Amino acid sequence: MITKATVEDVSLLNTLINSAYRGESSKKGWTTEANILEGLRTTEQELTETIQNPKNTFLKFTENNQIIGCVLLIEKEQQLYLGMLTVSPELQNSGLGKKLLQQAEIHASAMGLPKIVMTVIAVREELIAWYKRNGYEDTGAREPFPASDVHIPITEQPLEFIVLEKKV
Repeated sequence: MITKATVEDVSLLNTLINSAYRGESSKKGWTTEANILEGLRTTEQELTETIQNPKNTFLKFTENNQIIGCVLLIEKEQQLYLGMLTVSPELQNSGLGKKLLQQAEIHASAMGLPKIVMTVIAVREELIAWYKRNGYEDTGAREPFPASDVHIPITEQPLEFIVLEKKV
């Protein structure tokens, strides 16, 4: 079941998102960033602030009272920004990510927003290919990757984001 996350979900969301993107647990799935980044993907403070912002909708995918997936949707001008699409590493490749993408499209349409945009680290070719198979296109735009205390690059490759979009 896909529903809107609340502040009460922050701890579980934080654990899920960090387990899917970074560290050893993330290597069970195919969407890990552990080979290019160390540190945390997010924090409880960041998630709390994100959920409390009225421009944001954080959806959670729940099964048997467990949060097994999530996606952040941010209303930005005439588009919906999609971020933190997460599926539990053990459940990746089971169609949950696609269901969350479909729910994002429903949300964008309901808000009257004509497109969904996202940024993906350019070296994550397998993930970019997955988004393209799901109707997203490379806009040609690039954005710098923000190095910080949280996102710590461990690769010699320069990191940048590519901007993908899908018209809904």
